[in-house]
Amino acid sequence: QVQLVESGGGSVQDGGSLILSCAISNLPPGRYTMGWFRQAAGKEREGVANIDSEGSTTYADSVKGRFTISKDNAKNTLYLQMNSLKPEDTGMYYCAADDLPIGGRWYLVQKRHKYWGQGTQVTVSS
Repeated sequence: QVQLVESGGGSVQDGGSLILSCAISNLPPGRYTMGWFRQAAGKEREGVANIDSEGSTTYADSVKGRFTISKDNAKNTLYLQMNSLKPEDTGMYYCAADDLPIGGRWYLVQKRHKYWGQGTQVTVSS
């Protein structure tokens, strides 16, 4: 059974930093695009960043220059380094994976994913 387990969320002040991790297990062999998505209370889920099988990364305009997505294939872990956090970054953060080799801006707006985690809460206070 494929499992994606997020961790690293928490409460920080405006301008703070957090590193989110997504531990992935039992993923079938293949070429995957993986991403981070978030959902604030009362709002639709939105794409934050993704990284594809070739290592190419894509970011939402709202986080570009502040967030960095990366993956460690040896540890089967996806990361999201978040710097200069703002109150509007508050939300539940989810990781997702799809057996699609190429990511990009189109993946930021995808609503359905083959594999999802349960999420980790990020709260940024002013």
